Amino acid sequence: MEEAKIDTGALFTLQLPSKMESLNALEKLIEDLADKYSIADDTFANMMTCLNEVFINAIVHGNKLQADKKVIVNAEVDNKRIIWTVTDEGTGFDYNHLPDPTAAENLENLTGRGVFIIKQLADQCIFNAAGNEVELHFKI
Repeated sequence: MEEAKIDTGALFTLQLPSKMESLNALEKLIEDLADKYSIADDTFANMMTCLNEVFINAIVHGNKLQADKKVIVNAEVDNKRIIWTVTDEGTGFDYNHLPDPTAAENLENLTGRGVFIIKQLADQCIFNAAGNEVELHFKI
């Protein structure tokens, strides 16, 4: 009798200092995984946009630009999806009570669209209770 092959997937992890230059390492990982797993261009673009947004927010808002604090990025890949988890060392935020960026009074604001954008581009977006960790799912 032949044994069934179970694809347990792969896990990739980065622990990065809260500096804008760290974004280069994240972008390289996104590009490498897109190549390795033949991720479609539209999914690649959505991942790049979402992860840039989440990572910059983790550095600026979560870790308050303190370079001694880390942002931890995990990518868990199987044959159907990639799940990215981004965690900062900040206290978090209340993601349930954000102003609606599509409301008339907010249309001209220069900030405040990040969570809205990632919820539109990722297949699933889950925040932990504290608001200092986000999990982004993309079908591949």
